[in-house]
Amino acid sequence: MKILVRNLVRSTSENELKELFQEFGTVGSCTLVIDKVSGESKGFGFVEMANAREAKAAIQNLNYKNLGGNKIRVKKAEDKSVADPSE
Repeated sequence: MKILVRNLVRSTSENELKELFQEFGTVGSCTLVIDKVSGESKGFGFVEMANAREAKAAIQNLNYKNLGGNKIRVKKAEDKSVADPSE
């Protein structure tokens, strides 16, 4: 399951994010979205967890958790490969 993590402190590293989610299970990948111009984090990223039960536990336990002074928002990432009829 692909998980969207928003409202991250810009200094959060991929390793820190991965360690946070590993408390709930195996993390397949962890990617922060980086601004191409500044090279700095845009404050959000994605975590992939193969086990849906572990992913749901991570979402429930980490949503609105205080991380580095910010309350992060964690939810299942939407599948953008499906065409949106409202577009």
